[in-house]
Amino acid sequence: MRTTLTKLGLALAAASAWPVAALAQDEPPKEVTSSWFTAFFWPQGPILGNLIILLLLIMSAVVMGYSLMLVFKYRRNQVLPEETRDEIEALLAEKKYREAIEFSQDDDSYLGQVVSAALSEASNGYPAMERAVEEAGDAQAVKILRPIEYLNVMGNISPMIGLFGTVFGMIVAFQKLVEGAGSADPVALAGGISTALVTTFWGLIVAIPALSAYSLIRNKIDAHCAEGILIVEELIAPFKPSGKKKSSSSKPGDRPRATPKPE
Repeated sequence: MRTTLTKLGLALAAASAWPVAALAQDEPPKEVTSSWFTAFFWPQGPILGNLIILLLLIMSAVVMGYSLMLVFKYRRNQVLPEETRDEIEALLAEKKYREAIEFSQDDDSYLGQVVSAALSEASNGYPAMERAVEEAGDAQAVKILRPIEYLNVMGNISPMIGLFGTVFGMIVAFQKLVEGAGSADPVALAGGISTALVTTFWGLIVAIPALSAYSLIRNKIDAHCAEGILIVEELIAPFKPSGKKKSSSSKPGDRPRATPKPE
């Protein structure tokens, strides 16, 4: 008898649970829509937060394009053209000093301008040429490095803009919490918090490539300038006065060889 009642109870329980299970199966599961756009933007957020994100996006595109332009502009062949070196070397070998000066003056590259400064001081002696190489090299290096400072500026400003958005987003979130007397609308609260995080994210997206490109391009330019100084010193080596050689054939009255001067 007890066994029969137990089986009957289990059958009734199963029969009562069947409509609930069937209803749960018939009801479609709720889908949470998410995309890359909604993850890194917040269209329902504050307008100022979206403007900050848009500004950082524009800065990111500018950093990428400007970095590529500088990489192509300051290639070794642009800073130290082989054609310029060969032409100046050939003119100096033929003792066409005036032509070498005019050719180097017309060349806008780092190598051409430094050689031009050195040859212009040839009449004042080799030490004056060395000083001209150092001064012209420093001046041309500063001139070349000045445009890449914009990358440094954008790399340092973008995190500050992102931090501004972070502070603004947190202010909005706490303001919604105050307006709701401690029970604010989760959507409105999430809008401020999302703005705070997304602006920080985009600030870093701008800063990291900008500062990385700035360091790499600057090191590349420094290496090219150092190599250019060595090349110029090799080109003006014929103007260096030869030292006195002590030998049995030398005489006290012998004069050192004269250094070539531009005609």
